[in-house]
Amino acid sequence: MKRFFLFSVLSFFWVASFSQADKTPTRKAQFNVDAKSIGIKGYDPVNYFTKGKPAEGKSALSDTYQGITYYFSSAENLALFKKNPAQYEPQYGGWCAYAMGNDGSKVEVDPETFKILNGKLYLFYNKFFTNTLKSWNKNESSLMKNADNNWSKTFK
Repeated sequence: MKRFFLFSVLSFFWVASFSQADKTPTRKAQFNVDAKSIGIKGYDPVNYFTKGKPAEGKSALSDTYQGITYYFSSAENLALFKKNPAQYEPQYGGWCAYAMGNDGSKVEVDPETFKILNGKLYLFYNKFFTNTLKSWNKNESSLMKNADNNWSKTFK
């Protein structure tokens, strides 16, 4: 009986480790990253939360979480990220939240156009006289519900 229990516990952890590893290729394929798998165009994901504004990160201060590499503007932000990386990642893989909510499309973002809502980071397209954050704010709850649904279909 003890052997069965030990085997069950070890099997659980073995399967759990593989299920975590399996996310990496999907994340790289579905997230908004460059050719080197850098997220948020090199901006520091933690700075949005700690300073309330975007900041470009430094390649010397980086960490990779499930295949996506993030740069940080300070060692303190890097340390915070390492404690809980999922807390700081942008929603919808770093794609424009408005576009994801509007029609499920993956649209590039301006890392300087963002919103923190319920402890989550949302990024938006802002170029050529089109700031999708303004459109998002007009119908936020419906767009967020749609975006959550669309992203769950995209990111399986």
